[in-house]
Amino acid sequence: MKKIFGFIAAFAITNFGFAQGPAVTSWLQNTTQTGSYYMQGNSTAIDNGILVNCQKVEYSADFVYITTNGIPSYPTGPFLDGNPSQAQSQSAIFKIPLNPTENTGSKSETVGGNCGIFINGVALFDYRDGVAWNTSTNSLCGGPGFPPCPGGPMATQAWNRDAVIAEREGFDCSKGHPAQGNYHHHQNPSAFKLDQNTVSTICNLYDADGLYTIDSTSHSPLIGFAYDGFPIYGAYGFKNADGTGGITRIKSGYKLRNITVRTHHADGTDVDDGPAVDANYYLGYFREDYEFVSNSSEEYLDEHNGRFCVTSEYPNGTYAYFATVDENWNSAYPYAVGPTFYGVFADRKVSSVNETTTTYNQAVGNDNFNLIESNITVFPNPASNLIAIQIGGVVAENLKVELFDMAGKKVKSTFINKGQTIAYFDVQTLYAGQYFLKFIGSKDVIVKNIVITN
Repeated sequence: MKKIFGFIAAFAITNFGFAQGPAVTSWLQNTTQTGSYYMQGNSTAIDNGILVNCQKVEYSADFVYITTNGIPSYPTGPFLDGNPSQAQSQSAIFKIPLNPTENTGSKSETVGGNCGIFINGVALFDYRDGVAWNTSTNSLCGGPGFPPCPGGPMATQAWNRDAVIAEREGFDCSKGHPAQGNYHHHQNPSAFKLDQNTVSTICNLYDADGLYTIDSTSHSPLIGFAYDGFPIYGAYGFKNADGTGGITRIKSGYKLRNITVRTHHADGTDVDDGPAVDANYYLGYFREDYEFVSNSSEEYLDEHNGRFCVTSEYPNGTYAYFATVDENWNSAYPYAVGPTFYGVFADRKVSSVNETTTTYNQAVGNDNFNLIESNITVFPNPASNLIAIQIGGVVAENLKVELFDMAGKKVKSTFINKGQTIAYFDVQTLYAGQYFLKFIGSKDVIVKNIVITN
């Protein structure tokens, strides 16, 4: 398979630059809708006045430029670890290569801060949070509340803390949080409440929204691009790299090491000792607690958390990363990209566009979105107080949702906007009986029945 697929991959990589390919058309654009956030203890979202998603997409022969505030259309916050920051406009331009190539030399490690961009313009961070073990003082260093680490902020140490594990209390329902205003995800950007096993209760009071919802029956959507230019997909894909074998959860090649003391890295390198494995510094607390185990099955990813594969966006094949989860849909290390890049890495944030480009004006309907193929869930049904409507995959265009009684009278309406997944109807004041929901996209209309039992 690898020998055959090498040709396919090489072909795909050298043909990414076709005008209006997925690296151009996949971004969620918006120039009217503003974002919102929650304050702790208040389940009513507050408008932040900042445009969500991406405000402009333009491309040349070699690059796509994304202008974005870095604000999602789903509400952000609250952050229960005392984080004083809120999501703030980044006024950023990102320059992503249309023709990414493999780095055939020494692979670049992922970096602290942005290492990729989701299709809604929100930043992707890697596993780290800037906190590590200072082997000189035998204590944690870096990050708020800790003394600086040797080498300065984000300098890699022998034992580096895993943000997804250590900072869980500080993530909002969408599994994100801000770093000095830069809202970002370290992991699969879907709501905690929608996982098979819920490891955070933050969604109990705040909306279970996110960039997309996991659907185990279909290939996950393209959700972003890494800083080397290669695409990032959600948690599920084709079992085999050539697009066959059915849909399966795409699995990380990393596993926790069988250690009780932290004296060596997984490759056998003798390093300064970290803390022993105990209740405070349990296995998984540090990135170096993991080791990569090569697996011949193609549903397992390589050491960069990617593989060559066929997808609907890249029918000729591409290298792609996946946002990995375990069997309970909880985030699985290394989460999206890393700990090294497969391709050529560069800092993709630029101050301006310095070449001639073509602006990509997305039509009212997004050709990447098919309402009929979306997994639409309405719950509870029957309902007496509140109806929740969840859309599977990425919602790539604004959807109107209308509630009608059986006489055809419209009684309520709302929207699920690009980059959101959920909407609600309060039905406490409606009469008991049969109703129907109409979902209206740019190309399709879907109707679902609902029973109200007031």
